[in-house]
Amino acid sequence: MAPRAVRGALLLWALALCCLSGAGRPWRPDKVEDCNSSWHFHLDEIKDLFQDMNLFWPDIKHPLNGSRFWKHEWEKHGTCAAQVDALDSEKKYFGKSLVLYKQIDLTRMLQKFKIEPSINYYHISDFKDALTRIYGVVPKIQCLPPVQGETVQTISQIELCFTKEDFHLRNCTEPGEPLSPKQDMWLSKVTATQSMVVCEDGPVFYPPPKKTKY
Repeated sequence: MAPRAVRGALLLWALALCCLSGAGRPWRPDKVEDCNSSWHFHLDEIKDLFQDMNLFWPDIKHPLNGSRFWKHEWEKHGTCAAQVDALDSEKKYFGKSLVLYKQIDLTRMLQKFKIEPSINYYHISDFKDALTRIYGVVPKIQCLPPVQGETVQTISQIELCFTKEDFHLRNCTEPGEPLSPKQDMWLSKVTATQSMVVCEDGPVFYPPPKKTKY
């Protein structure tokens, strides 16, 4: 069954650098309240990465000004991840993210399980089963809820999590792990601003990227 309205979307791949503390709760570099708002983004610091950044980390919304997106990524995520010595600069943060992205090779790995952008529907379990078999960990998959004229949620982001000491893959959510009040508040803010939610069980749309005229 094909959707009536094809909504162009970009599947985002998110890095979450996590580790288990003594209490068993993960540290996450994407909590806004922990970021350093005084640590401003300087484009020149990553000029050696421009080629890979434009290829693997492009700004689809603002293709003529990719640095606008990179600035957002640094201020929201990078300044928090900088708590880790291996990520304590723009060059280290973006450089290490690119290295991990290439190692994971998410799109090609999904293709091995016959999962690729299509006008037909998949089931969310197709993604969960494939990713767990490929990487041996539980990912976090987020969707855009159906909009007017649609009946099925759309895959928007797949998040894979790493330990912060040695960058090994780990489950994004530990069984029975509760959210702290700050994490719960942050999740509510993200949901409200990005309209993304954890995907529900059932059919899901993994659309081809929308073509953009430059």
